[in-house]
Amino acid sequence: MNDRQIVEALLRHDAFVTRLFFYRNLRPLLVSLIQRLGRDGQRWEYDEVVSELYALLLADDGRRLRTFTFSCSLYQWLKIVALHHLTAKTDTIVIDSVSKEPLYERAAEEETVEADSSARDDVERLLQQMPNQRYATVLRRLTLDGYTNEELAREMDINIANLYNIKRRAMAQLSEVALKDKQQYGH
Repeated sequence: MNDRQIVEALLRHDAFVTRLFFYRNLRPLLVSLIQRLGRDGQRWEYDEVVSELYALLLADDGRRLRTFTFSCSLYQWLKIVALHHLTAKTDTIVIDSVSKEPLYERAAEEETVEADSSARDDVERLLQQMPNQRYATVLRRLTLDGYTNEELAREMDINIANLYNIKRRAMAQLSEVALKDKQQYGH
């Protein structure tokens, strides 16, 4: 299945695809994040992380999942979403399985714009801290400036395979910078 088909299946609440995606395909990525981010005795259970991530993606009729623009791979996008979600947590993940209340309230439009601006500023600040500014430029162009992979590869005069390798290394470096930032500022 390609990324578009996976997104459509998740939005349809397709149980088979959801289980396959979160418990097989995405498992190595999430396990890696859980192990790297769990510090000072903090232990997150895989099922709890999946439940929270799934709820986050599908809240408000899949609002967050519908923001995925296919300008990068679904796995790269989810790595960023999961990284932000997990680094924002200060205690263990808790799922209230009894409550029927929605996990996230729909924000007013002004709050959403303000939050988007704040998130953009945070990402820009992290990109500026990256030791390799070529990596930062690649991530900036793809995530903040809305370039497609093809457009950026053409602009950089490299092939797509090379761009994917640069993106992979850039994401690893950004993860390190974000973890250092979290430790320094206690976010």
